[in-house]
Amino acid sequence: MTNTPRPDHWPPAATIETLRQRARLLATIRAFFTARDVLEVETPVLGHAGSTDPHLDSLSLEATTPAGRERLWLQTSPEFHMKRLLAAGSGPIFQLARSFRDGEVGRRHNVEFTMLEWYRPGFSLAELIEECEALIRTVLPGDPGPLRRRRYRDLMRDHLDVDPFQSPLSDLRRRAGEIGALSMDDADRDGCLDLLMSLVIEPTLGGEGIDVVIDYPASQAALARKRIDPEDGVEVAARFEVYLHGLELANGYDELTDAAEQASRFAADNRQRTALGKPAVDVDRRLVAALEHGLPAGSGVALGVDRLIQLALGKEFLAEVMAFPTPRC
Repeated sequence: MTNTPRPDHWPPAATIETLRQRARLLATIRAFFTARDVLEVETPVLGHAGSTDPHLDSLSLEATTPAGRERLWLQTSPEFHMKRLLAAGSGPIFQLARSFRDGEVGRRHNVEFTMLEWYRPGFSLAELIEECEALIRTVLPGDPGPLRRRRYRDLMRDHLDVDPFQSPLSDLRRRAGEIGALSMDDADRDGCLDLLMSLVIEPTLGGEGIDVVIDYPASQAALARKRIDPEDGVEVAARFEVYLHGLELANGYDELTDAAEQASRFAADNRQRTALGKPAVDVDRRLVAALEHGLPAGSGVALGVDRLIQLALGKEFLAEVMAFPTPRC
């Protein structure tokens, strides 16, 4: 069903003064990376592959290209193209990229948004966390408070009295069902953990400073390496998420460089999408080829620029820092 655009929605959602402030903050971000000798790059909004992540929905379209009529995908982030640049020898890079995710609308979401993504060959995850903290402190007015590293496992134990790696699935389903007030009888482990994280733990994060959650379940590694938890030898994902005032700001990885493992994860993602009743997504075979060529070891992070600006300017809604959010576009 097509909705008729409202004529009274012609003005921008953000005030002109807010848009001036936004422009100044974007200039601050660019200056931050220029001072650190990180190259700004531009990559396509459209690509021959989308995100296979079962929890993301890519948008696609048909276009006439030299190959004829082809399906192209609007990128959910610039990650795949930027990694191809890294494999080609770009060195450290950053991008302020237009990104698209279907169905993401609300107080903190928009179908089209600005993603800040940067990659640091040779950086450990700890070094990238420090740089992410430095950027946030540069952009936000005042002192956001101290940085705390919080283990995913400890958060689940402290807030919910469950071990995300060892508790039986039946216990996780029961707790998730109680808290979400819905049936979780058919939910898998990650579905239960995601609900518990979003409803119970995330609202408590970043209230007194910058909280960085580390050591996620290995099943949530996405495009990150995996490592061993020294506590009991269980595999965990070498990744982190940054929270401030209950808002997820950034998601960082110790980047996966193994081409065969990446291809395997793409295939597993599409199998999971099929099981969830979602369409399969075209796999980025050029990324796999870039990994086969050789991706330098290092870390990368994606940060929601609109959310950071929303916090910096004290706005309640994401739309208040955008000229034309989806309802007005």
